Amino acid sequence: MKIYISILLVAAVVFSTACQSKNKAQKDSSQNHKELATVLKLSQEELSKYETAYFASGCFWCVEAIFESVKGIPEVVSGYAGGSEENPTYEQVGRGLSSHAEAVKVYYDPDVISFTALVQVFFGSHDPTTLNRQGPDRGSQYRSIAFYENDEEKKIIESYIRALKDQNVYDGNPITTEVVKLTKFYDAEEYHQDYEKKHPKNSYITNVSIPRLNRFKKNFGDYLKEDPH
Repeated sequence: MKIYISILLVAAVVFSTACQSKNKAQKDSSQNHKELATVLKLSQEELSKYETAYFASGCFWCVEAIFESVKGIPEVVSGYAGGSEENPTYEQVGRGLSSHAEAVKVYYDPDVISFTALVQVFFGSHDPTTLNRQGPDRGSQYRSIAFYENDEEKKIIESYIRALKDQNVYDGNPITTEVVKLTKFYDAEEYHQDYEKKHPKNSYITNVSIPRLNRFKKNFGDYLKEDPH
């Protein structure tokens, strides 16, 4: 496990992810793109009050759980982005049959957490130096992408990457993260949403997702939501 200091002086850890083993747990693709209103914690009207940010860094089960643990983030949606195909399915993306990556849409309150802080969470929760790979998962569907929706977000991402390089955070290993303008985000199938919470005994969740989340929490304690218990 590799520990480094970001430009905001918050410790972060580079994690390995593994998504391919989850394929066996999926339902038939005919249930594709169900209405998500029944699984979202807030209504679309409530969500419209928040800003959005988009990231891809390996398995979206893991990435969703990490961002949902951060204060100022009321909702995270797993999905697909970065490619050209319309209405992609998990079967297509997971098998590497599309140009999309597994991604997440993050709803956040800018009065509580900034876009810069979200970028820090993004880089601090995966290894951005492994091209088309996170841990044992290989393929462009697991590539690292920081999406932007405007020039200001692009500047923040690029400045952060320059700072990481200047500080030699990755010991000379090149950062392979793509900085891409968001064109379209497609919601993943309903059964992917909040998967970690719904299936805590799934072998992938217990062996990969939860340990990754716990490592993140250890290094980003100041950013975490208060424990309701």
